[in-house]
Amino acid sequence: MKAVEADTMGSRKVQWLLFNSKTYAMILYLLLALPLGIIYFTVAVTGIALSIGLTPIFIGIPLFFVVAKLLNQIVKFEQGMIRQILGLPSPPSSYSYTQQHEAQQSMSMFKVMTRGFSGEIFIRDLLLILLKFVTGIVFFVVMVTFLSVGLALMFSPIVHIILLETIQIDIFENSLFSLLSIHWSYTQQYILYVALGAVISWAALHIVKGLMQIQGRMMMVEVDYQQQPPAPVGGPSYAADLSQYDAPPPLSKL
Repeated sequence: MKAVEADTMGSRKVQWLLFNSKTYAMILYLLLALPLGIIYFTVAVTGIALSIGLTPIFIGIPLFFVVAKLLNQIVKFEQGMIRQILGLPSPPSSYSYTQQHEAQQSMSMFKVMTRGFSGEIFIRDLLLILLKFVTGIVFFVVMVTFLSVGLALMFSPIVHIILLETIQIDIFENSLFSLLSIHWSYTQQYILYVALGAVISWAALHIVKGLMQIQGRMMMVEVDYQQQPPAPVGGPSYAADLSQYDAPPPLSKL
C-alpha cells in the first residue's frame, strides 16, 4: 500500500512540475514580479508623498484615503493571483455589494471616504508592497539564474555543433576539461552537459514552486481562512424563522 502511495505521489510531482500549466504560470508570475513590484512601490511612495505634501491645502487628506484604498486593492489583487495559481479557494465574503452600496448612500462623503479604513490594515498593506518590491527582485534573479544555467547547459551541444560547422568556432576549446587536462571526446562532454542541465532545470522547477509558496505566505493569502468574518450588523437573522421547524407541530385537542 505504501509503495502504491509513493508511486502516486511521484507521478503527481512529475505532473505538477513538468506537465502542469500551473508551473509555467508560476514562472510567468515570478517574471512579472519585478516590473509589478517596481510599479507598486512607485505608486505607494508617490501617493503617500503627495498626500503628505498636499495636506496644508486640504487635498492631501482625501488623497491619503484614496491611496490607502488603492494599496488595499493592490494587495487583494496580488493575493487573488497567488490563490489562483496555487489553486486555493477564495475567502468567503460577509458583506454583499448591494448592502455596501445601500450603506454608502446613507453616509456623507467624508464617512464614505473613511469607511473601512484601519491603521493596522494600511500599515500591513504598505509593508506587504515594500516586501513585494524586495522579493520581486530577489526571486526574479534566483529563478532566471537557475533556469538560464540549466537551459544553457542542455542546449550547449547544439550551439557547439552549429558554431563549429558554420563559422568554425569551438566554444569547448577552453572549457574546464581542457584546463584540467581531461581528454574527453565531444560526445562524452555533450552527455555530461545535457545531464547537468537537466538536473539544474529540474531543481529550478522545484525552486520556482518553493518561491511561489514563500510568496504566498509573505502576502498572507491564508490569513483570511483562519478567522471567519463576522455577520454584518443589522443583517437578517434566520434563527427565529427556522426555529419553528425544529419542534413538531402541537397536537390538536380532542
